[in-house]
Amino acid sequence: MPLEIERKYLVKPELLQLPNEGKKLIQGYVWSDPDKSLRIRIAGNKALLTIKTGTNPLRRSEFEYEIPMKDANELLVLCESKIEKIRYLIKYENLLWEVDVFEGENKGLIVAEVELSSEEQEINLPNWINTEVTKDPKYLNVELIKHPFSKW
Repeated sequence: MPLEIERKYLVKPELLQLPNEGKKLIQGYVWSDPDKSLRIRIAGNKALLTIKTGTNPLRRSEFEYEIPMKDANELLVLCESKIEKIRYLIKYENLLWEVDVFEGENKGLIVAEVELSSEEQEINLPNWINTEVTKDPKYLNVELIKHPFSKW
């Protein structure tokens, strides 16, 4: 079973130097329960269907499949609402950080995630990292759709 082990952090925007180019992501959830979800994502010219299971935000099962763009667009119509964000990739000390700058109802929120090989993996944090929010469910994308950052 494929596992996703990642930590999530808020950033210090004043210290963050974003790369010149990022990738626009649009995603929605066809369904979600506390322990599983089915996500549709358009990332640039690629469309993905993702199933995530588990209640531990640090370590979850993740199955991801590329699907035709036409199918993704049709499935996104089924979603009650969507998240839009720009994702930037930043390498720091041999790790790839994904920095998401949210748009729409989540505008103002910037989150950085890093995938790890184990839950115990030690990492040195870049100076632009602020607070860890890995275990705070309100920062999960599936929750940001229901309770957008702009309404906190």
